[in-house]
Amino acid sequence: MGNYRYQVRSSNGQTQAGVIAADSAQTASAILRNQGAHILSLTPEKTQRTSALSTLSKLNSRKAGQKQVLDFTTQLAVMIRAGISLRSALEGIADQTTHVKFKEVIDQLRADVEGGKSFSEALEKHPKLFGPLYVNMVKASEMSGSFSEMLDRIAGYIAQQMETKKMVVGASIYPAIIGILATCVTVFLLTFVLPKFYSIFEGKEEVLPLATVFLMNLSKFIVAQWPFLIGGVAVVGGLLFAALKTETGGFWLDRMKLTVPVMNAMFRSLYIARSLQTMGQLINAGVPMLDTLTITGQVSGNRLFKIMWQKVHSSVKQGKKIAAPLNDGLLPKAVVQMISAGEESGKLGEVLDEISTYYAKALKDHIKTVTGMIEPIMILVMGGIVGFIAMAIILPIFKMSQLVS
Repeated sequence: MGNYRYQVRSSNGQTQAGVIAADSAQTASAILRNQGAHILSLTPEKTQRTSALSTLSKLNSRKAGQKQVLDFTTQLAVMIRAGISLRSALEGIADQTTHVKFKEVIDQLRADVEGGKSFSEALEKHPKLFGPLYVNMVKASEMSGSFSEMLDRIAGYIAQQMETKKMVVGASIYPAIIGILATCVTVFLLTFVLPKFYSIFEGKEEVLPLATVFLMNLSKFIVAQWPFLIGGVAVVGGLLFAALKTETGGFWLDRMKLTVPVMNAMFRSLYIARSLQTMGQLINAGVPMLDTLTITGQVSGNRLFKIMWQKVHSSVKQGKKIAAPLNDGLLPKAVVQMISAGEESGKLGEVLDEISTYYAKALKDHIKTVTGMIEPIMILVMGGIVGFIAMAIILPIFKMSQLVS
């Protein structure tokens, strides 16, 4: 039972307004019509609790992401396969969606489809959620008549990309967290623990070890200049972040990912698996080759790989083979040979799927290797720093106790 605020025109022409309790808007409308009134407006009355929950819901769902896109694609594939029309399927999914922003997107898709646009044209209005790969695969399915199968394929692709991203981010965050903890522990020892020994070491600098003198001077500098140090770190961090957002900075970062020891094998497997899986999916969907190469470069995730695929695009546009421009070191020779063989046999899509599956598995192995190597390395580094500070404090105390005795 809910309350509905209404505005009606009675049989004598007078306008009336009020609130009516009913199980639904249809019931409230029927009650008012039975009273001989002409309904001008009828809206649910939001209680303070409902309004607060609605506000909280909007705050918690400001931006839709790939999780919502995956759920939407999976549901749509099931409903289309069950014989439900696209318009009815979109309407049903919108009614079940609790994400406010994504519900608005689905409503817009439904309105565009009802307005006579194709589904792929409706998707193109939301490029941040439905990228070129999604749109082109849907467009290809509209021409081939394999809509539900293509949606299943898209959902599988999105799910695998989300899983891959989660693994890579997890492997990258772990060393960052350990590094931050090591820095915090070091700063704590220098600013809170070491100053308590000033009175013991003061005036005895000539007999103190160099490590102790260095740490004492460093501790005094940090304690005295901490506002400027924090400001300096913030400025340097901001400038570095801004520089990495530029094309030159981003290119440098992408190159570094492929050259840094330990991490380079992981990132290389990531970019190869992502590029070849995307390319294979598009080719199997029947997307034109030039469009496939353009999209592959866009979603590769690395500027060097993007340049490589742009070269392939230019080569294919001139009537040359795909494998010709791939011998630049980014792809292993074995991969180039397999791509060439797939191109010659007319089974390029199948070959690319097999290669991408292999590198997806290799990526998981590399992530395990990276995390397995980084953990003891970071522990050793952290233990070495803490041990160095502890020895710099304990050693002079030990020496002074020997002199006293």
